[in-house]
Amino acid sequence: MNAHISAFSIDVPLAGLRSTVDSNATTGRSCDLTVSVHVLMSALEADWRALEAANTVSLHQSFDWCAAWVATHVERPLLLRGRLGDRTIFILPLELVRNGLFRTARFIGAPHSNINTGLFAEDLGGLPREKLADLVLEELATKLAHVADIVTLEKIPLEWRGQPHALASLPSIRNQNASYQLPLLPDFAATLAQINAKRRRKKFRVSERRMETYGGYDYIIAESLDERRAVLDVFLAQKAARFETLGLPNVFRDAPTQAFLRAAIAVDGMAENRPLALHALRLRSEADSRIVAIAGVSRKGDHMVCQFGSIDETLAADASPGELLFHRIIERACGEGVRLFDFGIGDQPYKRSWCTVETAQYDIVLPLTLRGRVAAGAHRLIVRAKRAIKSNRQIYCAVQRFRQKHQGKAAPVSADTDAD
Repeated sequence: MNAHISAFSIDVPLAGLRSTVDSNATTGRSCDLTVSVHVLMSALEADWRALEAANTVSLHQSFDWCAAWVATHVERPLLLRGRLGDRTIFILPLELVRNGLFRTARFIGAPHSNINTGLFAEDLGGLPREKLADLVLEELATKLAHVADIVTLEKIPLEWRGQPHALASLPSIRNQNASYQLPLLPDFAATLAQINAKRRRKKFRVSERRMETYGGYDYIIAESLDERRAVLDVFLAQKAARFETLGLPNVFRDAPTQAFLRAAIAVDGMAENRPLALHALRLRSEADSRIVAIAGVSRKGDHMVCQFGSIDETLAADASPGELLFHRIIERACGEGVRLFDFGIGDQPYKRSWCTVETAQYDIVLPLTLRGRVAAGAHRLIVRAKRAIKSNRQIYCAVQRFRQKHQGKAAPVSADTDAD
């Protein structure tokens, strides 16, 4: 990604920010903690990459993931760096967006992230966790009040990878979505034993036999950039057809989102650190070599995240190609040092069938202005309403039917589709 730094290191003026940025960053000192605001990712790259190596930092705050988002969206980055002496102990990679009347500072790429952590040194520089959290809260209010009405740090697990989050002591509201994970063991059979291995192996054999009736299949990982682009195009077409059938808005339709995905798959990375790789099942028959299932998978260290998936519902649907693909991905991951497979946010039956861990996520909402207080109240009300709807299956299905009817669709409600 270094070769492309210039593509996303454009200095964006921040109207109303009463300071200079980057090399002359605005600073404030509290208990020897110095906080600066930056708008150039390149100014922080070395410190950023050092912090993101920690097991407790989400892939969604990694440098390459955020760079792909910044390169393809007009939102302005607001990068807060906290230092003790010459040592950086945290970076909060935020972007500034407008939502109607409100200016919101949020995690970069928040709409398409599954879990957010920010970047914090594992020892927090020796500061007590609660003290650091209070200082971060104070500095957010001080540094951003002139450019934002509200700060929303969404989808934060208060405990992650066995450690409490650095900001866990701050007031928060539980997000309407949880995320779902399966711990992986070096032995695939032992991994399956956590989730009814006999049933899982039977489903696999049935899928394999049915796929043979279509001429067999190959499990592939798109390698060349041209192949990655081709597989991504198939995914976008499959997903568009799925949303059309369900009468739901296509969250992958807009040009910036598609550009972001193309930027993410273009990063080569290493096997253990890859922003986005495309796994697929492709029919082996000479007469038909179409792709029947795709999964976009990210990896950071021993954590693998499924970002999205799709199937061709017109072909081999009886073979459950999506389930078969996950089986293959997880089997491979067990032997490659992955220790946590993450199906991401959203409560769906297929996730529960695979996962033994449900991770609650929380939103930290900080109003900075009077408008921000209104926005914060609205945010909490919306989250509570969504959580109440999702906790009641009958109400949730009724909402889905209303959405489909409103968009002129007559498709049945799917248990595999989770709305926002």
